[in-house]
Amino acid sequence: MIDLFFTPDKVAVIGASRDPHKLGYGVIRNLIKYNFKGSIYPVNRHANEILDIPCYPSIEELPDGIDLAVVVVPATYVPNVVEQCGKKGIKNAIVVSGGFSETGDEGKKLEEKLQETAEKQGIRIIGPNCIGTIDTHTPVNTTFVVGMPEQGGIGFISQSGAMVAAVIDWARGAGVGFSRIVSLGNQIDVTETEMIDLIGNDRQTEVITAYAEGISDGKEFLNTAKKISGKKPFVILKGGQSKKGAEAVSSHTGALSGSKEAYSAAFRKAGVLEARTMEEMFDWARALAWQPLPKGKRVAVLTNAGGPAILAVDAIEKAGLELAELTQETRDYLKSRLPKAASAKNPVDVLAGSGPATYTLALEALLTDDTVDAVVVIQAPQDWFLPASLAEVVGETAGLHTKPVIASIMGKASVDEALNILHKRRVPNVAFPERAASILSAMVQRKEWLNSNGESLSASEKIIPADADLFVENQDFESLIEAYEINLPPQEIVKNKTDTLKIAESIGYPVVLKLISKEQSHKSDIGGVKTGIQNSTDLKRVWNEFHQVADSNNIKPEGILIQKMLENGLEVIIGIKQDDQFGPLVLFGTGGTDVELYKDVETAIAPLSAEEAQELIDSTIAGRKLKGWRNLPAADITAVKKALIQMSKIAANHPEISEMEINPLYVLRDGDGAFAIDVRGSLGK
Repeated sequence: MIDLFFTPDKVAVIGASRDPHKLGYGVIRNLIKYNFKGSIYPVNRHANEILDIPCYPSIEELPDGIDLAVVVVPATYVPNVVEQCGKKGIKNAIVVSGGFSETGDEGKKLEEKLQETAEKQGIRIIGPNCIGTIDTHTPVNTTFVVGMPEQGGIGFISQSGAMVAAVIDWARGAGVGFSRIVSLGNQIDVTETEMIDLIGNDRQTEVITAYAEGISDGKEFLNTAKKISGKKPFVILKGGQSKKGAEAVSSHTGALSGSKEAYSAAFRKAGVLEARTMEEMFDWARALAWQPLPKGKRVAVLTNAGGPAILAVDAIEKAGLELAELTQETRDYLKSRLPKAASAKNPVDVLAGSGPATYTLALEALLTDDTVDAVVVIQAPQDWFLPASLAEVVGETAGLHTKPVIASIMGKASVDEALNILHKRRVPNVAFPERAASILSAMVQRKEWLNSNGESLSASEKIIPADADLFVENQDFESLIEAYEINLPPQEIVKNKTDTLKIAESIGYPVVLKLISKEQSHKSDIGGVKTGIQNSTDLKRVWNEFHQVADSNNIKPEGILIQKMLENGLEVIIGIKQDDQFGPLVLFGTGGTDVELYKDVETAIAPLSAEEAQELIDSTIAGRKLKGWRNLPAADITAVKKALIQMSKIAANHPEISEMEINPLYVLRDGDGAFAIDVRGSLGK
């Protein structure tokens, strides 16, 4: 029962110390100082008592019924200590000790021995090389770190002990409350996913936050995180995002969708909000815990100074939000009650001389306006009234409505009292207004995911067309996509010049010729693709050139593909690949020969629902062009979406395909369809 890591009645500290500079002393100190109501059992054969608590000389002499052991002894002794705990009937242990796999090969061997011992004894382990656990509501603090956050609703899971120590100190200074905190260390047993499930189901936790450097089991994480995200917000900061996963790949898809993209795609699929910084993660967490979600993207700004308001508006637009168009009724109301020089348009500027009463009537008007989904309240430093007075009215007014309010009472030295008031009223405050846009953007993402999560994911139904498995086995990827109802242009593979001329006449000029060779995946790089062939004379010339290209590059052509040339369309790429952590991925973006140059691509976890496919399209520049851009007419987005969904099904249904892509998918005008011009793929690793 791993909940006992946070709710023990009896805690043994093995390696407890009388030396205030040692970790074993810090654990005892924190259990006492932060009001642990249960019993504490220090184990130290050289001491009679520590901090007035009697010591036990050995694990064997401990009383029965110990819920949790905190192990703080040198690494070489830890496996033996855990074995003794098992024999004593202790089923949960936090191994604070370092000196394991993080130190090299010898430490790794010792860690493997510890893992084997724990499994044999049936003991659940957090760590080794961790800080421990905190539950502010039990309360219990098994860490050695000085300080304890206030009670609150934010849960924090970290694979870094240093991050936990920093967050504890920050929380005390910022007045932000936490529910549960855990440092996982080397994770030989209890994983981040188990903790997400445990803390996510904790009734005191309103928002889960996590710092993760890796995920132990990607598919298990996806399933668990999605269930938890359906109940409460989950914000993650991913460290160690590298592109090593994109090495030794044979397609654009493999090169463009690496480790970072896979993790981000997994987070989106599971409804997990991905923060870019620690500050952003906890900004979002406070707002998600304290404020209602906005119904839409329309934001009103209430300020007493123009400069901060401009920064806020810039950030709002950059974050993909909108400045609300206030109703005429609201503007008339504000104009009649604000100072003459004030602005009744959004952003609403009440001017520096206005007091809390003016802020109150303006905030009330904005929150009751149907065109407003959220309000940012800014107060630049002034001498007219105390910031605490404004905090009182903002907190009270916000509490009367079901729209989110984010405050930015700017400054540091003069705002401590105001911050305390706002926190008690559950209104988040940021020192600078740009941060408010980031918060509201995350809240909108959360709202949109909740709205879409109820959609029936028909894409997940595993219906495999006839002969599809045979096409995969034979690496006949063009026949495979046709089986999945993705269109190919009129085309045929030919072996000789005579047949090429006949097929060109039947297809109709202009045509495209492509050299076919498994030895050369990027045919255009060697001159193996020729477009715009208008007549038989051009075709004969290109035929001869292809054979010269093959000879000069020492490749043996398997034939030539002759294809109807499509014109006046847009080129996009759809790719799929298998990720070691999260399984099937699908990629979409700008296609053609410059795909790796522009890198206008986004990645998602397959299979896709119709809504997920649309979101993937909308997240790219290619998607914006498809809707019609300047002199470009609107393209057939419906056909693109269908192809994207079907390719995602191929990724999910055929994991033996390691990589595959359509590049380009040539998209004609709206209603005229989309066609796979070039298809390539590979099996296995």
